[in-house]
Amino acid sequence: MIPWSIRLALRRKSAARRRRAAEANGTWPIQKSAAGAPSNWPGWPGGKQFGVVLTHDVEGQLGMDRVSDLMRLEVELGFRSSFNFIPEGDYRVSKQLREEVEKNGFEVGVHDLNHDGKLYRSKAEFMNKARRINQYLKEWNAVGFRSGFMLRNLSWLGELNVKYEASTFDSDPFEPMPGGEQTIFPFKAPRAKGGSYLELPYTLCQDSTMFMFLGEKTPDIWKKKLDWLAANGGMALINVHPDYTHFGNGKMTTREFPADYYREFLQYIQDKYAGKYWHGLPRELADYCAPHELAKPNRRKKSVLMLSYSHYDSDSRILRYAESLANRGDEVDAVALQKFAGEGPHTLNGVNVRQLQSRQYNERGKFDYFYRVFTFQLRAFWYLFRNSRKYDLIHVHNIPDFLVLAALGPKVKGTKIILDIHDIVPEFYVSKFKVGENSLVIRALRWLERLSCRFSDHVIISNHLWYDKIVARSVEPRDCSVYINNVDSSVFYQRPRTRKDGKYIMLFPGGFQWHQGLDIAIRAFNLIKDKVPQCEFHLYGEGSAEADLKALVAELHLEKRVLFFAPRMLSEIAEIIADADLGVVPKRANSFGNEAYSTKIMEFMALGVPVVASRTKIDSFYFNDSVLKFFESGNVEDMADAMWTVISNQNVRDSLIRNGLKFAEENSWKSREKDYFGLVDSLTA
Repeated sequence: MIPWSIRLALRRKSAARRRRAAEANGTWPIQKSAAGAPSNWPGWPGGKQFGVVLTHDVEGQLGMDRVSDLMRLEVELGFRSSFNFIPEGDYRVSKQLREEVEKNGFEVGVHDLNHDGKLYRSKAEFMNKARRINQYLKEWNAVGFRSGFMLRNLSWLGELNVKYEASTFDSDPFEPMPGGEQTIFPFKAPRAKGGSYLELPYTLCQDSTMFMFLGEKTPDIWKKKLDWLAANGGMALINVHPDYTHFGNGKMTTREFPADYYREFLQYIQDKYAGKYWHGLPRELADYCAPHELAKPNRRKKSVLMLSYSHYDSDSRILRYAESLANRGDEVDAVALQKFAGEGPHTLNGVNVRQLQSRQYNERGKFDYFYRVFTFQLRAFWYLFRNSRKYDLIHVHNIPDFLVLAALGPKVKGTKIILDIHDIVPEFYVSKFKVGENSLVIRALRWLERLSCRFSDHVIISNHLWYDKIVARSVEPRDCSVYINNVDSSVFYQRPRTRKDGKYIMLFPGGFQWHQGLDIAIRAFNLIKDKVPQCEFHLYGEGSAEADLKALVAELHLEKRVLFFAPRMLSEIAEIIADADLGVVPKRANSFGNEAYSTKIMEFMALGVPVVASRTKIDSFYFNDSVLKFFESGNVEDMADAMWTVISNQNVRDSLIRNGLKFAEENSWKSREKDYFGLVDSLTA
């Protein structure tokens, strides 16, 4: 009774709301928790990396009229698919059409009975309709079924005489029954009377959702999801309706999208993954899986807390751990510092964030600094004591090391503890407060390091140089591991520039501390500024050296060329880096920065921005001259020369970008994510 235009407007409004919620909690378009393979999974035929299965639901006469066009498009590109027809809908399925479909190497399946949303209204009604559906399955020589509107009851569907069923999905918040199966693999669903059938969840957003309700103008969501499916060895199963696919005949309506979107996606599969994917009909996949008992993964959800004396949404290392666990389906909380006045508990990308106190980087000395740390320690201890039975695992991030002792209450009751050493504290303290390496306070900090490591069930160290030091003085090798700051490719990935102001932007995002060497970078910028009149140096962050840096900028009269900005959320920083022309990492080698691994370098690389960095011990250990432009640490003139080389030499610039992108891809968080999951699961088993 409701006109189509009103229905469309309502669906679009609903879809926009659901999209915001799903993207915020990390369940769409990619839900990382769905990546686990079923038990007894044999791998894809021929040892291929992932699978591609194409399906189409034909909903009306217009769709029937376009079946041949859609087959022709796929044949041109070397693909085949299944067409699911409604037996008792608004059109009639002729034997001639079914034979034509099969003759061309495609498959015929059954799509509901009437497509009126009433198939599951009652068990008695379903059983009556199931008998008629089975008749059509036999008459059409079909072995597959899909319900209308993706409605489903897997136990009832076992009454159908099918080899496979395809009314589910891994994650789709836009359907009437939005709860997905949370797997990107086929799995066996048991029948009430014994035996099983194969369930094929679609893993790529439906075309109607993409183009009609979400208003997308490209197939980029499909491409992004395909890349993730391929990386995890899953099944790329798509459902495209010929009813909505416009092949260029007549004016395109609001119910349609250009067929070229689908063509572009299929071409993307061929061009990027040639020889890496298995492609076949759904019935062929059902036959391949028939001998295997593929039980859907059923992992127990873990409850994990991230504890840190930092701003959660600006710390890429903590975000990476927390969101990975949340995306695989775990319950994750984060307890951290308040970033701005009035900020309260909230949920960010599926992680529940709570702030215990605020912090500004304006400590007047070491006693002021430690007073704030101890205040946070006591608040964290009380919070964890009151919630001690809630968590399977508490992952504590230094600085300070002894923050891990706040988890005493939960540890006594069996909670496992990870201490994550981002920065090695005694050396950091020497650098920050200029005290002697053998002073009483440094000896005390080393003792606290040993105590904190031994209190923990496992210690994570952020680079291999520090691993050697900490193993020598504080922890057994069997109880620790190294996780460098691998770049999170779901946040830091190459994207089109949005800035078109003609400026050349040099960029530093991070802490404003003396060991970062930002005064060196400002002086180097001053030497080349006249060679590049449109160049600006942007610094995003805060820290103890901020006042001195601003004074230096004023002294050099660079107020209009060197600009300071407040810290931003990680997702915002990624967008800012993508619009930059040159990244700078000017750490001092005669300081704590000599062995402190820089997350920024790989973030620049992953976004296609060339990097100029000082030749420190740690960066020389992990990087070489092919991926970044080194300069002698502390040498203003050498840094200026390095910056000018990258700015003026296009060949050097292109080489750094190309090699940096490859390095970042090979060393992304994806390469260690499963190792971290294994660590969490082994500790909490």
